[in-house]
Amino acid sequence: MTRIRTARTPEGSRLEISNVLSVPAADAWDAIVDTTLWPEWSPVIFGVESTDRRIRNGTTGRVRLPGVWVPFRITSCADRRWTWRVTEIPAAGHRVDDLGDDRCRIAFELPLHQVGYAPISLRSLENLEAILEDAKPAVR
Repeated sequence: MTRIRTARTPEGSRLEISNVLSVPAADAWDAIVDTTLWPEWSPVIFGVESTDRRIRNGTTGRVRLPGVWVPFRITSCADRRWTWRVTEIPAAGHRVDDLGDDRCRIAFELPLHQVGYAPISLRSLENLEAILEDAKPAVR
């Protein structure tokens, strides 16, 4: 179930784009904090150079967007939620909610002035779902 709504976050009101997946929250969290996977699920990230493969509070690096490398800094990373600044501008927050029974919700929290990024967030959620669903062991 995909949902778009305005939500309160520690950074204030944000546009929340989320999707419920039939995968464990730990698997979804691993996918969104592993910088080597960002180009696989984000349609606008084509490369990553980072101080840490798995982000943590304070991780820095740069991402390659169409035609340009830009710096990033992880500003918080705790309790299955992380935020960052890209070129020192607050960017999307990323969160995984454990819903139990091997289900979770992945949510992107966009600053309200970045509402135009919503279609990219929706595509990112679709890509994450495909990656995580394909990684599930087959039931025999």
